[in-house]
Amino acid sequence: MSETHAPFRLGGKIALVTGAGSGIGEQIARLFARQGAHVFVADVNAEAGQRVAAEIGEASATFVSLDVSDPASVNAAFARVDEAGRLDILVNNAGVGFVGDILHTDLADFERLMAVNVRGVFLCSQAAVRRMTESGAGGSIVNIASIASKAALAERFAYSATKGAVLMMTRSLACDHVAQKIRCNCVCPARVHTALVDTFLAKNYAGREAEKFAELSAAQPMNRMGRPDEIAHLVLYLASDEAAFVTGAAYDIDGGTLAMR
Repeated sequence: MSETHAPFRLGGKIALVTGAGSGIGEQIARLFARQGAHVFVADVNAEAGQRVAAEIGEASATFVSLDVSDPASVNAAFARVDEAGRLDILVNNAGVGFVGDILHTDLADFERLMAVNVRGVFLCSQAAVRRMTESGAGGSIVNIASIASKAALAERFAYSATKGAVLMMTRSLACDHVAQKIRCNCVCPARVHTALVDTFLAKNYAGREAEKFAELSAAQPMNRMGRPDEIAHLVLYLASDEAAFVTGAAYDIDGGTLAMR
């Protein structure tokens, strides 16, 4: 009789999740820890990241300060991982959003999005690939892209540009490093209900938050926004050994949005 094991277990693996102090990243970190990984909860917001790591527990999580746009910060964070052992999984989740067409996007806004959403993925992936190559064991990198990487969305000029870059970095990395047993995939969510959505509504639609929330939810075929934990479960699959034959893929998780455009 062949030996069986529970699927999607990450026992003995070390993972680093960027932007893990809230939202999707927080749910990924919590899920990975439940599945047996030791998770480095990386975030530029020390208070948020420390809270998540503390709630998970020191046996399964370690907070590490990380500004993904800063090479020195990235080097320091990955050096902390090196002290714990071999990096097996990187999730490039940290990102920022922006609403505006090209005429309503300042250069400072454009460069801020590029710094976090593109340079951050580049710097962290480069650090991870070096380690995964040197170890000889390979590993899994999962990037959080967006449906904006595949379809034009109104007033998402800069954001779409960054997520398109993430999609192509994913495919290029997968192509270049398949021989080193490094897999790289990305997930492409539609609108997901996180604290960022609530902050956006409060800032731009004060007094009309519920009305606007319902409107944004109705714009997606399932008439709701995604949940961070739903995104986390897809990321878990891609990070796990069950996805050993999957690389260079971009998975839509959008409530049917792209299929029904």
